[in-house]
Amino acid sequence: MAKGWYILHTYSGYEAKIEKTIRSYIETGDLSGDIVLDVKVPVEDVVEVKDGKKKVSSKKFLPGYIMVELDLPDLKWKDTCNVIRRIQGVTGFVGTSSNVRPRPISADEAKALLQKAGEIKGEKPTRMKQSFSVGEQVKIIEGAFASFSGTIEEVNLEKNKLRVMVGIFGRATPVEVDLLQVEKI
Repeated sequence: MAKGWYILHTYSGYEAKIEKTIRSYIETGDLSGDIVLDVKVPVEDVVEVKDGKKKVSSKKFLPGYIMVELDLPDLKWKDTCNVIRRIQGVTGFVGTSSNVRPRPISADEAKALLQKAGEIKGEKPTRMKQSFSVGEQVKIIEGAFASFSGTIEEVNLEKNKLRVMVGIFGRATPVEVDLLQVEKI
């Protein structure tokens, strides 16, 4: 048996439908629950700020792909894979053709994807829908420098931070703020 996470390539937009179909195949017995252990559409939380209001939404970070945890038997693995491949919207397993046994992704890759999706413990980063650029005028709305205005000098998307040049006591001073603490003027 080859237990691991496999990546299934699908038509973009069909991910949730295919996940639901695989789960229903497990319930009806078309797929064995001992072989297909789990199905996930990898999503992450994205924070968007509009008109001073924060909106959190889930976005697929791997559109067109589904993670499937399988415990493929050494014999008759083709039967399970063919049932999955025949689902409408599925194009196949990533990295293999239809007559070759699929290969799972590494444990580290699976762990990283599941952490990013918030399925397992770890730092789940919340991504910001970036709408700021260098040179823009912004007003700080939260934190120690609330009500100060300034010009964006640097945008750091990995940390969701901005460096803003703010006038304090008549001098330009760089201040690092979170993307959620500012709004455009």
